[in-house]
Amino acid sequence: MIEVLRHPTFRRLFGAQVVALIGTGLATVALALLAYDLAGAQAGAVLGTALAIKMVVYVTLAPVSGAVVPARLRKKVLIALDLVRAGVALCLPFVTEIWQVYLLIAVLQSASACFTPLFQSTIPEILNEERDYTRALSLSRLAYDLESLLSPALAAALLTIVSFHGLFAGTSVGFIFSAILVASTAFPIVASAPSTDGPYARAMRGMRIYLRTPRLQGLLALNVCAAAGGAMVFVNTVVMVRTVLGGTEDQVAWALAAFGGGSMLVALLLPKILERISDRTVMLSAALSMVVILMVLLGIWSVLQGHLGWNTVIPIWCLLGMAYAGLVTPGGRLLRRSAESADLPFLFAAQFSLSHVCWLISYPLAGWVGARYGLSVALAALTILATLGLALAWRKWPAHDPDVIVHEHEQLADDDPHLLAHRQADGTHRHRFVIDERHTRWPG
Repeated sequence: MIEVLRHPTFRRLFGAQVVALIGTGLATVALALLAYDLAGAQAGAVLGTALAIKMVVYVTLAPVSGAVVPARLRKKVLIALDLVRAGVALCLPFVTEIWQVYLLIAVLQSASACFTPLFQSTIPEILNEERDYTRALSLSRLAYDLESLLSPALAAALLTIVSFHGLFAGTSVGFIFSAILVASTAFPIVASAPSTDGPYARAMRGMRIYLRTPRLQGLLALNVCAAAGGAMVFVNTVVMVRTVLGGTEDQVAWALAAFGGGSMLVALLLPKILERISDRTVMLSAALSMVVILMVLLGIWSVLQGHLGWNTVIPIWCLLGMAYAGLVTPGGRLLRRSAESADLPFLFAAQFSLSHVCWLISYPLAGWVGARYGLSVALAALTILATLGLALAWRKWPAHDPDVIVHEHEQLADDDPHLLAHRQADGTHRHRFVIDERHTRWPG
């Protein structure tokens, strides 16, 4: 996996991702503790609302970012967005009211909603080989997992010498270093998608490709499953540790690190696994694991009537992290298979937006339901949601999913250049099939 870092452009972009994620990880811990400081036992509701705001801006802004920003301006925009995020992070320590949290989170996440799909769509343009790109995806997933593992550990260490407000300064530093690394990177020159249509039409092209491709319909359903399990961890860890387990601030960080550790382990193993096992098998197995783990947690909670111990929470959080990594890491491979290079920014933006619709459902479910009716009811609701995602993915993503598909073009003349270019010796018309202007519907 590590050999992909020999590519200098990817190495710098990966470095930018890592330092930004470390800052984001510190902010995740600090935001949870800030919510608890402002709202006490209702912290789950505050976090659920803050994260729901995050999802709203992700859903609305992510598709537009890929369509509005030309390839030649991508570097400058990424730098500007990093600096905006750094500035907002510096404001968070001065928050005294819950509404201020919501406002700053909206600004911060608006910048992230534009940054992430632009960043992600650059990687497949840098790494043309499937083998390299697969390793880059796993390495990227590993970076997210290291953020989940090391950032809480770093936060726990820092909390012994500073208050949680000081963690926001670390967030700002991470974004500033990310901007510096992006500025030092030579971005690839790529052909832009046809620009005769407007930004809205280009954004909708990504959505159209996504929603008309069966494997991506399955990916969307798997995002539902991943969001259900992830929301239980990201929203309710602070409530479970501080209220149910009676733990301290640094123990919140260690519980989140357990989730990250499990995810990191799977991310390390996936490149070799995906050389032998299909994406579909890996991701559906991970989804099934997520459902089973949530069911087990719900059963234990019911039997013990909510009196959980560390010997239950830490292993289950680790297993949830393992299932989560198996669900989300291969997703980039599916996107790359499903569009031409010029449409990748729009498709990545569509994935970013649609996947966060799933989080927009899961975060309030975990936070608001947990605050009003108890963690057991929230856990039951999230388990049902994860089960629904698994069932839909199993149905929508066909087991036989080749890249090259035999199909017809009844509307084209027999001497059309497209037909002539791909006519086979046996008279059939077949090639790598993606949704585009000539291919608006999936065959069959």
